[in-house]
Amino acid sequence: VSIETSTCFRPGCERLGAAAGANLSQLASSQRPLRERWVLYTIIMAAAGAPDGMEEPGMDTEAETVATEAPARPLNCVEAEAAAGAAAEDSGAARGSLQPAPAQPPGNPAAQASVSNGEDAGGGAGRELVDLKIIWNKTKHDVKFPLDSTGSELKQKIHSITGLPPAMQKVMYKGLVPEDKTLREIKVTSGAKIMVVGSTINDVLAVNTPKDAAQQDAKAEENKKEPLCRQKQHRKVLDKGKPEDVMPSVKGAQERLPTVPLSGMYNKSGGKVRLTFKLEQDQLWIGTKERTEKLPMGSIKNVVSEPIEGHEDYHMMAFQLGPTEASYYWVYWVPTQYVDAIKDTVLGKWQYF
Repeated sequence: VSIETSTCFRPGCERLGAAAGANLSQLASSQRPLRERWVLYTIIMAAAGAPDGMEEPGMDTEAETVATEAPARPLNCVEAEAAAGAAAEDSGAARGSLQPAPAQPPGNPAAQASVSNGEDAGGGAGRELVDLKIIWNKTKHDVKFPLDSTGSELKQKIHSITGLPPAMQKVMYKGLVPEDKTLREIKVTSGAKIMVVGSTINDVLAVNTPKDAAQQDAKAEENKKEPLCRQKQHRKVLDKGKPEDVMPSVKGAQERLPTVPLSGMYNKSGGKVRLTFKLEQDQLWIGTKERTEKLPMGSIKNVVSEPIEGHEDYHMMAFQLGPTEASYYWVYWVPTQYVDAIKDTVLGKWQYF
């Protein structure tokens, strides 16, 4: 059944019970990815005891069923399975995994199928019981359970108590409890503590994917950022126009650093600045009319650049001289063909060529 159709997640299915139907309805309205919804749909159907190949009734038929036959309260997994078994017995096709139900007085099938914490879900008369403390979500449940029941049957019991689907349970007693072994075989003793880990269907549906959401938010925020060349602090320099003595640029090309200083550029105060790369001394010299700063390249934390809008063959570039962006030293009208070479040289990548 395609999970994109409206018939796949209808509540109130008489074969599954209103609780499973409500979960399916909530899943249908979820915005989670299609793949995750299909996995959760499979878990809900399995937990509610739906047989393979089950086909749901049409919209009109189901509407009548919900109006006339819906139970007074949501059925849990054990109750839904008992109701399904009773329906199968009436039709002469009882499921092999269910024991024939003993004769019961007329009444609500859900009430007949309900199980208290002190009784065995499979009918514990004449079977050796063991006292267990089932701990889930910081809550303790005291139950009596047949010592010869399997781990799979224990999961069904836990489901009836906590609402946690068996497929989403991790049951631990001196390690993970095997589903195919009995409690006697794994040497469970009276008073044993059974630890259960897992989340209900509602918990899973309520959880967003924070990592993906954070990445999307960061990407959206990045797209919203105003280009550097439009920011007021940079406009006052760029509005002066391209310097007349700036070095020529070659758009779309990448070249090695020239043997002469890069000159004719502006700094943040609008004064002329030149960059000299002293590779033999591993230094970058930033020269102005007033003075020359000789910086070890290892002291420069980062180099960022961005094309100048309307003059994409030139970049504005910043050298991070301290731990924060406040230490950026800005240089404007850097020829685009030298941008990559400057970054590689300052950040040390040139050593690996």
